[in-house]
Amino acid sequence: MPVTFGPAQLSDFALIMELENSGFSPAEAASPASMRQRIQKIPDTFIVAYNSVAKPVGYIVGPTSQERYLTDDLFQIVTSNQPQDPFQTVLSLVVAPSYRQQGLGSQLLQQLAQQAQQQGRQLITLTCLQELIAFYQKNGYQVAGQSQSQHAGETWYNLVREL
Repeated sequence: MPVTFGPAQLSDFALIMELENSGFSPAEAASPASMRQRIQKIPDTFIVAYNSVAKPVGYIVGPTSQERYLTDDLFQIVTSNQPQDPFQTVLSLVVAPSYRQQGLGSQLLQQLAQQAQQQGRQLITLTCLQELIAFYQKNGYQVAGQSQSQHAGETWYNLVREL
């Protein structure tokens, strides 16, 4: 199924929230207020995959940061990307259920990596649950230990990809 990539639009907010809630538990998912801030404040690193009828079928989003590893405050408070920030984060990577197992998650990771390289970032950093580590390793990420994150009461792992 062909897709195109572009920045998130506020007009897609409801569909983006549906995707977020399909990919994360209620405790893990971004709040509507946080998601709206992400669309408004970091459009250059909020990349959406659109299907042939311009419906969002996946996305990847995260702000840039001075911190090598994600901190829990990033999930609630969104600040604009800064040119001097050396790190690109990933807060959410979600693919619609009917588009999973087709490489779209990997394509979204690559789209963000290209954007981060163009902006001069040193690495991409994210946290994930244990069952997703192999997916990220397949996409060039390395495990950097257990995260200090307490987000949603889960055990998270730091992963990084040098650019």
